[in-house]
Amino acid sequence: MHNAAAAHKYEQTGTLLNANDITDLDSKEYYLNRDLSMLEFNRRVFEMACDAELPLLERLRFLCICTSNLDEFFEVRVAIQKRRIEVGSLRVGADGLSASEILHAIHMQVSTLVAQQYSLLNKELLPSMREEDICFLHRHEWDEAQQVWIRKFFKRELLPVLTPIGLDPAHPFPRLLNKILNFMVDLEGKDAFGRESHYAIVQAPRSLSRMIRLPADVATSEHCYVFLSSIIHAHVGELFPGMKTKCCHQFRITRNSELDVDDELDDLKEAIADELLERRYSQAVRLEVSNRCPAELSDFLLKQFGLEHEDLYRVEGPVNLYRMARISDEVDRPDLKFPIFNQGMPARLKVEDRDMFRIIRHGNVLLHHPYQRFDPVVDLLKQASSDPNVLAIKQTLYRVVPESPIVDALVKAARANKEVVAVIELRARFNEEDNIGLANRLSAAGVQVVYGVVGYKTHCKMILIVRREGRSMRRYVHLGTGNYHTITTRFYTDFGILSCDPELGEDVHRVFQQLTGMGKVSKLKTMLQAPFSLHSGLIERINLEAANAKAGNRSRIIAKMNGLEEPKIIQALYRASQAGVKIDLIVRGICCLRPGIKGVSDNIRVRSVLGRFLEHTRVFYFYNGGEPEVLCASADWMNRNLLRRVETCFPVRDKKLANQILKQGLRLYLADNTGAWRLGKDGQYRRIRAGKNPKNAQNELMHALGKLIT
Repeated sequence: MHNAAAAHKYEQTGTLLNANDITDLDSKEYYLNRDLSMLEFNRRVFEMACDAELPLLERLRFLCICTSNLDEFFEVRVAIQKRRIEVGSLRVGADGLSASEILHAIHMQVSTLVAQQYSLLNKELLPSMREEDICFLHRHEWDEAQQVWIRKFFKRELLPVLTPIGLDPAHPFPRLLNKILNFMVDLEGKDAFGRESHYAIVQAPRSLSRMIRLPADVATSEHCYVFLSSIIHAHVGELFPGMKTKCCHQFRITRNSELDVDDELDDLKEAIADELLERRYSQAVRLEVSNRCPAELSDFLLKQFGLEHEDLYRVEGPVNLYRMARISDEVDRPDLKFPIFNQGMPARLKVEDRDMFRIIRHGNVLLHHPYQRFDPVVDLLKQASSDPNVLAIKQTLYRVVPESPIVDALVKAARANKEVVAVIELRARFNEEDNIGLANRLSAAGVQVVYGVVGYKTHCKMILIVRREGRSMRRYVHLGTGNYHTITTRFYTDFGILSCDPELGEDVHRVFQQLTGMGKVSKLKTMLQAPFSLHSGLIERINLEAANAKAGNRSRIIAKMNGLEEPKIIQALYRASQAGVKIDLIVRGICCLRPGIKGVSDNIRVRSVLGRFLEHTRVFYFYNGGEPEVLCASADWMNRNLLRRVETCFPVRDKKLANQILKQGLRLYLADNTGAWRLGKDGQYRRIRAGKNPKNAQNELMHALGKLIT
């Protein structure tokens, strides 16, 4: 509970600041732009790829992640800014930048980053991989035997599925799919019908890998590859017999992938399914071309897609580096990858007969992923599905593998005539199609499927199990910071709690009632919930820390999240800093708060930690007048999470578990000096150097909670 004396003092004083303190915190100079901050995060990912101390294939993986992140950035954030210009929106964020200013800054930064990506690939990673017998042969390197094999491959695998499209009045410029490899071909001569052809488009088949491994009898190394683009480039002339191919250049178009679904509709699932089909051909936002592509061709493509020169990016290599991530998985070279890690299990669960209900009745269970396995959550659902005393199971599903053991357990429970409810968020970005398939499978099995609340994404992570025990009913719950995705639980850091705390169970029950039914907002006993109480509850806690500091009492805030952008939260943190509260923020991605400004944010430090696993936990610590409060949440401190989504934030009331989260989820990350960056007031992140005493939070947790095989 909050410190009552502090709360009373805050109510009495009214304001936390003296008259001469800085109170106008709306000035744009105090805020960083969220899109440019996102690019700063991607630069940190790129710096991981540049880190020569990391295993070679892991560096390649980070480079591929950087490319994938940029793809999503253009599909979503750049698309949004372009849309703002299109509709004439004059609205600006707290940073004061207009859409056109943001797009210009994006172009400048991304152009530099893309050039650095390909420089790293061509000058460091590919040569280093070749030294390790992993090579990518350029066309000029193919010997006679390789040329013969590649030609046969082209005729057998490619020629039957390639469809060249000549451009003339009868063949207008085709609709090209989002992020697909294409070739722009400049031709000379007349075709079979006597037509003068100038340009043609060739689209690479989506069914084939972008990297073709050469067989051992023609390979020059153990792992020898050629790019599919090189094969098409070498033989593209065979698609246009009797004509001269003047030049051929690869390109890729990126399109707007934001779904535009009207909330006022009859069938949300059908509307999203229709919109997914259109998304593949939506508005273009970026054009990538080979750096050797002449201006005449790139200008022609820009015109066809309705793009400007600032939307053009030239690359020195494959137009989609992300496809190279396959190499990290395919090549069996443990010496070039991170050491093998075996996930652990909480001590109380290391029993042969793991009766999850009995274990939870004896006390809350804390799970820390990926250092500990996700199996206990799956086991709980499996046991619930076959337990005759379990009457109902309710679960939210945001991102999940459709053919997962979790889904299997829900299907089994429904077929056993239990009351099973699945709240599925159909608008989980880039998982929409999977979630529609998931909804269909569960509905067919008799699960009551609900699509959440119109206008608010359901992002909370909850399971509620109702079990008859004697003459009473007991509620068992799982609450977490991450998704019920059994694959990402091996790579994302998250906390989860298994509990049968009656008050927590009652709160989860009420949230499910809101999601599946209708009625007024129910007041929760222990939890905070967006969009109702979470935003105000966080500001209240920040303000109470400020009140304690102003009164000369000890105060402290430590918070870890994926993104920090909501202006009112930032202003509350600024005021707390002015009051003297020491604040440490561990923010993986977007951070719009500017630390270190004299008189405003002197007491705020911001760091970002990257590593082998994707940091995903949302954990908040408040000293609270000597009664420390540790909260875990599904929500970041972003406008969308706090005001436009259904989110949950739950207290960890078991002091032992709260201290464990404080130590493992916060303090270890504040001590990290090998995978951490510090944000300066100029908006730039600078990597923290280890010196004589290196500390890595993820490595320490792997050793402490699992088994790292080095």
